[in-house]
This record gives sequence, C-alpha cells and structure tokens, in this order.
Amino acid sequence: MNLRLRSELLRLSCSAWVAFGILVMGQVQAAELPNFADLVEKNAPTIVEIATLRQVAARPPIPDSELEELLRRLNPEGEPDLNLDGIPEQRQRGAVGSGFLISDDGYIITNNHVVVGADEIQITLNDRRVFDAEVVGLDEPSDLALLKIESSGLPHVEFGDSDRLRVGEWVLAIGSPFGLEFSAAAGIVSAKGRTVPGRSAYNYMSFIQTDVAINQGNSGGPLFNLDGEVVGINSQILSSTGGSNGISFSIPSNVAMNVVAQLKELGRVERGLLGVRMREVDYALAEIFGLDRPRGAFVDEVQPDSPANAGGIRNEDIILEFNGHEIEYYTDLPFYVGQYRPDTSAAVQIYRNGEMIERTVVLGSSPTNEVEESTPVEVRDRGNPLGFRVTELSEEARQVSGLQGVRIAELNAGPGEDAGLRVGDVIVALNRREIRSAEDFAEIANSLPATGFVPIRIVREGQATTLALELAP
Repeated sequence: MNLRLRSELLRLSCSAWVAFGILVMGQVQAAELPNFADLVEKNAPTIVEIATLRQVAARPPIPDSELEELLRRLNPEGEPDLNLDGIPEQRQRGAVGSGFLISDDGYIITNNHVVVGADEIQITLNDRRVFDAEVVGLDEPSDLALLKIESSGLPHVEFGDSDRLRVGEWVLAIGSPFGLEFSAAAGIVSAKGRTVPGRSAYNYMSFIQTDVAINQGNSGGPLFNLDGEVVGINSQILSSTGGSNGISFSIPSNVAMNVVAQLKELGRVERGLLGVRMREVDYALAEIFGLDRPRGAFVDEVQPDSPANAGGIRNEDIILEFNGHEIEYYTDLPFYVGQYRPDTSAAVQIYRNGEMIERTVVLGSSPTNEVEESTPVEVRDRGNPLGFRVTELSEEARQVSGLQGVRIAELNAGPGEDAGLRVGDVIVALNRREIRSAEDFAEIANSLPATGFVPIRIVREGQATTLALELAP
C-alpha cells in the first residue's frame, strides 16, 4: 500500500471517529438535560389564574365646566347642581396574576400585590372551572396573600425546603404571563439571599434569583425544583422594558410556609423586633475592628428600651449570627428576625473588641404587627380632577425603605388610570414638587392647572419612573 493511500485511509478513519464522538457527546448532553414534561403534567392542575374586579365611580360623560353651562341653560333662574353622587359605580377589571392550590379544600397562595384592594377575586382552575375567592389574610412585607375557594378534593402542590436549594439548580415556573394561562418556563437558580429594595416598604425578604422567563401575570405562581416541589413563589422582576430580562425573584418556600401558617391562625403575620439601626461591614470597618473579613451587621445604634438594649447588645457590635443563622450581609439580619414571633428567645453571636460574645435577646413586636388605620386623603374637586385617593406611609415603612411619599389607596377611572398608575404605587413627587405627606399631596394636587400635562414620579416594584398626567377641564 503506497503512502498516499495509507494517508487517505487514516484521514477517513479519523473523520469517522470524530463524527462518532460528536454523536456520543450529543447523546450524553441530551441525556443530562432535564425533561420537564412529567413535572408539568403532574403539577399543572394545581395552578390557578387570578383575576380581580374593583368597583369604581363612573366618570361624568362630559366635563364639569360643560355640564355646569348646560344646567344653567336648562334652569337659568337656579344654581346648577353638580352633585354627582348619583352616578352609578362601574366594575373595573384589575390585576391578572397566578396562584396555586396548597390543600385539597381550596387554600390558594398568590402575591399580595395581585389581590390587594380588590372587591372581587375570581379563580380559574386548570379544568376551566371558575370560583369566587375570599381573602384569608394579606401580608405586605412578604408580598404574600392566602385565599380560599369553596371546593374539595382538589389537587395541590407539595412544598420543598428552599434552604437546600443550590445555585445552578434547574427550576421551573408555571403561571399566566400576559394572561396566557398555564404557561411553563424553565431556568436555573442564579443566586440566593437577594435583597431588592423598594418592592415593599419593609426589608423582611431574602429572595431566590433565577433566570426563568417571568413576566407580568406570572406573579404569585410557583417555582418548582426537579422533584416537583414548590421551592419559591414568583414575585417580581428587574426590567427596563417591563418584560423578562432574565432576572427574576421568588419568595423562598420556607418563608411562605411560615406566613401561611400565621395567616391561617391569626389572619395576619406577627414578626419579632430586635431594635437596632445597622449597616454593612465594609473592608474599612473590618480592618478597624480587627475582623478577619467583611461580614455581619454593624450596629450603628441600639434603640433605647429595645430588646437589643435589654439583651446586652451595644453600639459598634458586629452581629455575626442570629439564632443559628449566619449573618453574611447586614440585610440578612432583619430577614431572620422577621421569621420569629414576638417573645421568642434568640441567641445572638457578637464580635466585640476582638472577642466572640453570645447574648440572649427576647424579641419585641415589630410595628408591622399593628393594624394601621390610615385615613385616605381624597382629591376629587373641580380644581383637581385626579380622581384617586392616597394614604400615608407608616413611619416604620419610611425608616426601612428610605422612601418619602404617599401610597395610592384607590384608583378610579381618570387621568391617573390613563397615565398607567396602579393601586400601591408610591408617589414621591407631583408636578416636580416633592411629596412627604398626604397633606403635601393634597396641597400640590389642588393647585394644579386646569388643563395640560403634569409629571408624577412614582416608585413601583423597586423602580422609580415618571409618568404624565393629562388634565382636562
């Protein structure tokens, strides 16, 4: 056999082996990728679509100024009566979101922001049956809500341990993005222990971050692991467009189970209070106080008469562990404190003057446990036809979130709705004037021009944006 023929045979042999290797590698990689079909088939019947309805006052068919002139012509000797109380209310379709059944007798978990302020809640099951739901309890700090429908023998999910979830694991979400009911999307866990400021007025959450394609309407739906267990509740996204950018956040299942148990028992959630003002331990603080590396929560100030003060915690202590939970970042501390009820005795590990010290603290009661009755401030006169009501932010909400402003409590048909405002939005400025209280809002709103566009700046789901209100006479 000549040299040229031997070389050609060798080349063909190598090509065949390369092709065989690519085929085998492709089969191995395909075998390693998860098949979600069985998981979806088993759990799809537990998913529900949630629609809300609100009663809103109908807008007058013509502007007040034209109505006044018309009444004068009809009754030239009398004063025009502009009493619009007789205008009937209209049913306005509100948020559409997702949820899931957690028991065979009809308990459902969803997000607080999906159903808060709703007058009616309709639940559509996977088999297309529709039920009216009642609210068992709402919890704004965790953004969770517990609903109930009257039925029995329903399919329901099983919960997994979110603490055992590892970064890089496959997860699956099922929900109703943009109203497309019972849609599935897969991805991986991108990170754990994420804090996303601004979504709630409080800082009691440590999110699971994933790259699952979560969009509007997925809120309140479940996040499954490969065993078909719920390890998270989809809550929010970070996006510059309103659509999925591959950064979504879910509430850990262990947090949800604690919240659900309290909502069932009490109708509300009670959280413990430590009573410290704190900040991050950066490289400089770690160097100054002799800590091996930046970690923990640096105590800037111990509040007087607080559980922390009674338990022996001092200013400039560094809290490294709370009741067995390691505090890596200062935002971990309020999250873990919030998992325990008032009067719980908790062990706190402190770094002080180069030594590790342990103290026992009996937790107090967080201000979030108090039911706050805010008086809505209504702005609905001819000088300001905005047609929505606002409430004050609580003092604790201001301290924790750093926000100043007012929250939209009720939104009727009008310029606010047309501009894209939603119930729950925090208004921080109106017509380029800063708002710090409901009185500020009323004063500014009542001084707006009769016509034209004015800017309104809001904070929604952790992001600030400016919208345009179109005022009409």
